[in-house]
Amino acid sequence: MTLKYVIKRNVKLFFKDKGVFFTSLITPVILLVLYATFLANVYKDSFASALTESVKLSEKLINGLVGGQLISSILAVSCVTVPFCSNMIAVQDKANGTVKDLSITPVKGSVLALGYYLSTFISSLIICFAGMGICLVYIGATGWYMTISQILLLALDVFLLVMFGTALSSIVGYFLSSQGQISAVGTIVSSGYGFICGAYMPISQFSPFLQKVISFLPGTYGTSLVRNHAMQGALSEIEKQGVPSEAMNELMNVVDCNLYFFDEKVSISSMYAILGITIACLVFIYTVMNYKKTAKRG
Repeated sequence: MTLKYVIKRNVKLFFKDKGVFFTSLITPVILLVLYATFLANVYKDSFASALTESVKLSEKLINGLVGGQLISSILAVSCVTVPFCSNMIAVQDKANGTVKDLSITPVKGSVLALGYYLSTFISSLIICFAGMGICLVYIGATGWYMTISQILLLALDVFLLVMFGTALSSIVGYFLSSQGQISAVGTIVSSGYGFICGAYMPISQFSPFLQKVISFLPGTYGTSLVRNHAMQGALSEIEKQGVPSEAMNELMNVVDCNLYFFDEKVSISSMYAILGITIACLVFIYTVMNYKKTAKRG
């Protein structure tokens, strides 16, 4: 019951701060506008180069393919960066001394730590699902080829990536003690994470050395999962139009639906396993850190 009140209190504080809330929510919207304005033509050109000249695709199908890549990039980044905004409540409580006040109450330190983690996850999930809804509206307006199962799998990807982002931001936030620090870290993550996970630029366009380095990062596989489920409908439609399997494989390589670990293709199930194991490890690290802190305080 105490945990419930801690979570409720933190979620209310986050959504009560209109500045932080709208900043978090507007991130996927701004990315969608920027991507659609500046990157749509780049993506179209990359698709054209991957397909043979004999293949003629409708404008709607091309837009559906481009739209799937756009929204997958947005969701892959937002699901990790939004938790850094949501985690500001925990850092603010340390900065203004609220944590010290709470620590002298009957509330256990472990309950507080779990409450901060779950409230960050819930707040981030609400915003990212709202962002996903906006992205689906965009796809519907440009070129819709998604099925119900693909939408559900996309929602699962968002869920797992938010868990990953929450665990990562909670570990980083553990060492921060001011709002300025978490804002600076959030800015660095927002600007850098998109590149290293392959959201801003497909990994296939990196040098072979960088591709091998990035293949060790779990966020890369999270991005590929979102790519696969956001673009699967349009890719299936292209395949139905008689595109050769070699051209389809090249196209999926270009958009990072196919990922390779030292020339070995990584399956979808392996991507889920990598992401799941990473989340479990990060949560374990966060738990151990807070356990030691509580034991030291006791």
